[in-house]
Amino acid sequence: MFAFGNLISAVASIINIILDLYFWVIFIRAIMSWFNPNPYNPIVRTIYRLVDPITYKISRIIPTRFGMVDLSPFILMLIIMFLQKFVVRTLFDIALRMK
Repeated sequence: MFAFGNLISAVASIINIILDLYFWVIFIRAIMSWFNPNPYNPIVRTIYRLVDPITYKISRIIPTRFGMVDLSPFILMLIIMFLQKFVVRTLFDIALRMK
């Protein structure tokens, strides 16, 4: 049974790393909105493709624009922090009990 616990622990670690990376991509996207980056740059386009569809869906569900400020990246970052605190820690706890 310890092997299954190790598997769950490894999955939780991978999910945590992916959520951390996505958190920083969202942060970079928010910082990029303060400047005028080259929209033809492949890195800028990749960041836009990773973040904009989800922030657009959040904006359709919840009104996130207050004047010139869009809070949808902040809401998405809060969702990621919730997932890390709840889902990832729950998976780690399950893995710990299986060892």
